[in-house]
Amino acid sequence: MTASPLTVPRVVIAAPASGHGKTTIATGIIKALTGRGFTVAPFKVGPDYIDPGYHSLAAGRTGRNLDPYMVGTERIAPLFAHGAAGADLAVIEGVMGLYDGATGEGELASTAQVAKLLDAPVLFVVDAAAQGRSVAALVHGFRAFDPEVRIAGVILNRVGSENHRNILTEALDELGVPVLGALRRDAAVANPSRHLGLVPVAERRAESVAAVDALGALVDVGVQLDEVYRLARSAAPLDVTAWDPAEEIGRGRGVRPRPRIAIASGPAFTFSYAENAELLAAAGAEVCPFDPLHDEALPEGVGGLVIGGGFPEVYAPELAANDALRENVSKFARLGGAIAAECAGLLYLGKSLDGLPMCGVVDAEAVMTDRLTLGYRHAVAASESVLAAAGTRVSGHEFHRTVVSPSAGSPPAWHWRRNGGAVTEGFAGSRIHASYLHLHWAGAPSIARRLVESCGVV
Repeated sequence: MTASPLTVPRVVIAAPASGHGKTTIATGIIKALTGRGFTVAPFKVGPDYIDPGYHSLAAGRTGRNLDPYMVGTERIAPLFAHGAAGADLAVIEGVMGLYDGATGEGELASTAQVAKLLDAPVLFVVDAAAQGRSVAALVHGFRAFDPEVRIAGVILNRVGSENHRNILTEALDELGVPVLGALRRDAAVANPSRHLGLVPVAERRAESVAAVDALGALVDVGVQLDEVYRLARSAAPLDVTAWDPAEEIGRGRGVRPRPRIAIASGPAFTFSYAENAELLAAAGAEVCPFDPLHDEALPEGVGGLVIGGGFPEVYAPELAANDALRENVSKFARLGGAIAAECAGLLYLGKSLDGLPMCGVVDAEAVMTDRLTLGYRHAVAASESVLAAAGTRVSGHEFHRTVVSPSAGSPPAWHWRRNGGAVTEGFAGSRIHASYLHLHWAGAPSIARRLVESCGVV
């Protein structure tokens, strides 16, 4: 396929650091514009699974991730074009501070890098609660740090009064940076959080709907949405070929007859990237969601099982109480079903989690700790498995507060380096792959093809 101009209006929502209100503003803008009749394509920079859930709820459309570390810089614009198809505009929420990315790797995986790859203007969110005229110095510094990043407007968050807003606006006027909105300090809408961030939408659907509606109403009043749309329209056309899962897999290579692959979902397993399931379908699989909290058996006739990330530690008593499904998963493994599990999936496949029985497929026990293990990883497959051939190189992300003992099986899943030291991690075999490493399969499409080709009816 040849590249063609992509003219979807787009804007990046960024901030000086975490905690300034990016998610509040981005979700509110998505909801408010959707309420005005726009079709909005929502995106999140980085590996985060939770914010896209709120974006999806606000847009009525799948929220997607753009992570150069995990998928490669060359795939960012194509994945954007894929996710933005049919939209009137796209809103891209950044990660951390504007220039923060993968540690020790320059701008890689930063909001700034994605903004440049998409040639998109940046709407800068600033927590102004303790700011006066100095806000101009802050914005000037971020704008001057990399002139290729176009900070084209500011939204002031947690403004104390109308006089406070005037002080801030006058200071930014001197820079020629327009203020496109201001939210008052007492108008915040809070969402509950826990040890890994916000509580996912799937765990509190009714409350999430109410919170997103409130954010939309707040932004509709406090932000100049017409100017936000005008700013988004200032983005130049992109010459890009949209990412196509069928092209990635190889047209005509789908397995026949189509194997069925069960994918864990529901409140305990909310972490997944939409492209993973799209790749499985392109490789010939019939994707069958199921909820380990409530379903007593895997979907009928499945030959493969994918269990992604989430919060099984929060739902350990309910998962343990579902004896029928735990035994069904164990039997599926004994009969040779193909299994791929990440993080929460690893915990569920283990013998126990915080002393409560799990599936016993993996000979390991897991406990919750106070220590956060977090970071990007370049990994090499340590052995053959249903997910990857030995020696396969991938880029992924680790994010958990649990510890599994032992940390690796024989054979293990991956080799990587963490904090300067070598790590051997995870559990692999001819029919299983279970690890803490989160992968975005668009970065390694062969994973989906290999898993589908490994499936048979069990």
